[in-house]
Amino acid sequence: MEIAAAACLLLLVATTVIHYEVLRLLTAGLPFLRIRPRVQLVFVIIGAFGAHFLEILLYGGAYYLLATAFHIGSMGEPGPLPFTRCLYFSAETYTTLGYGDVLPHGDLRLLAGLEALNGMLLIGWTASYTFLSMQQLWGRGPDA
Repeated sequence: MEIAAAACLLLLVATTVIHYEVLRLLTAGLPFLRIRPRVQLVFVIIGAFGAHFLEILLYGGAYYLLATAFHIGSMGEPGPLPFTRCLYFSAETYTTLGYGDVLPHGDLRLLAGLEALNGMLLIGWTASYTFLSMQQLWGRGPDA
């Protein structure tokens, strides 16, 4: 349980820092681009999507590492664990979609619970940032 708890803390910090840095870079860099505001908004969405994908990838990697190297749980069916199953489960959990076709066992359940909460918070942060960006960019005039 200690390994899973340490992984949870590490992933929580890492994903928060990644998300903050991506949004900070977007905020700092977009005003210098000589492109229309509506195109800047596309960059906001692509940047946020990239941050979320990287965060899902980190969680997927953690599931894979914890299950194969530390043996603190398993993911679904017995046998060799493909990374793609961990990545799929991570995306499903991060977005709180929850199909339930892949289930974590053992201490990996703690990580899954944290990922759902963390994903929900980071998606909310992105929604807030996107709204503020739209407000700012749409306020620049009719040619936006």
